[in-house]
Amino acid sequence: MDRRNFLVSAVAATAATAGTLRAAEKTTVSSPKKKLTVGIIGCGRMGQYYAQVYKALPDTELVAIAEWNSDRRKVVGKRFGVTSLFKDANSMLRTVVPDIVAVITPTKFMKGAVIACAKAGVKGVSTDKPIAARLSDADEMVQVCAERNVVFAGGNLQRAKWEVQQAAKRIHSGKFGKIQGVAIHGFGGEISGGGCQHLSVLRLMTGAEVQEVTAWGNPAEALDEKADDGGLNINGLFRMTSGINCQVFGLPRAFGSTKNINGVDVWTEDAMVQWHWGVPKIFQGTDAKGARKEIDPKYPAFPWPDVLKTPGLYEAADYLVSSIHSFIDAVNTGSELWISGHDLRQALEIAIASKRSAQLGNQPVQLPLKDRSLTLYPRPYRWLGGDVTGRPQSDDSAAGKKDS
Repeated sequence: MDRRNFLVSAVAATAATAGTLRAAEKTTVSSPKKKLTVGIIGCGRMGQYYAQVYKALPDTELVAIAEWNSDRRKVVGKRFGVTSLFKDANSMLRTVVPDIVAVITPTKFMKGAVIACAKAGVKGVSTDKPIAARLSDADEMVQVCAERNVVFAGGNLQRAKWEVQQAAKRIHSGKFGKIQGVAIHGFGGEISGGGCQHLSVLRLMTGAEVQEVTAWGNPAEALDEKADDGGLNINGLFRMTSGINCQVFGLPRAFGSTKNINGVDVWTEDAMVQWHWGVPKIFQGTDAKGARKEIDPKYPAFPWPDVLKTPGLYEAADYLVSSIHSFIDAVNTGSELWISGHDLRQALEIAIASKRSAQLGNQPVQLPLKDRSLTLYPRPYRWLGGDVTGRPQSDDSAAGKKDS
């Protein structure tokens, strides 16, 4: 639930009408009862991953690509059979307004592209993680999309994994009794870039928001005001709006014979649900030694197996497929997103609050944060992309071939 209630009906109605008029002035490619047309802004490695999924889906058509690297733009266009190729979001939107757009640029450029899409009249726009560095930038993206009735989705996060969603439904149904506590393990290394995975699963499984953060952080240099979140480890306590507490550990843990468990544990009156970057495990009862006993969760089968059989995709693409299906359903029917731009904004806010608490000598920090100018930069690769930070992609790789 969006605590800031950005959507004001009068403003939204006016803005939506204006967006429709602007969209009508351009060449659109949407058509009722036909495939949703798709544009991708940013076709680096992750953008190509999205393109593979959209090409594999029967109800979408990839029609436009925007990519600043001219060589990659041509190679990726040829790879996916797309001829409408553009340097950036604005040049694309002046010519064609797809039904939905995936913004998969480095984080620095996401805000401009998301807002441009919303103002151009797309039905839905998605982006990936982390959504921003400055909290007010994330706010603005959420607000502009809400005002214009644009579906604002998140992307490649395990919160959208089919089995994670199923496990969360069982917790919320009361099947396992009331939640007694929660713990995050491995909240370190990059708490906004990778850590948003933990935070998004935490909020989903508990059905609650973080309302107070008390945190300790290390190493000392990672707590510098200008430092990015690379290498930052956070230990602490999150107080949730539901009244439960979440213990936070910067390092992974061991459980039985399994080492380096990195994820979220939720324990209830009758069970423990353990998400460890994959299919959640469920434990109920105890064995002869008194230890928790793992049970077969018997999750329903993944509903889109044929998509994963598409050449170039693989089993680990399942949660991006789920995320995109949720996005498409939300655009078509108004159903709830499995991962939204709001979710990504909330994860950023919790990460910023965690670093802020550690900087203040472990002082409790209340959420929502009053200072929306607070910033936490992701590591350079996420912020600026591989071309700028010494990890460029070869043309062969962009073409879907092995590097020569």
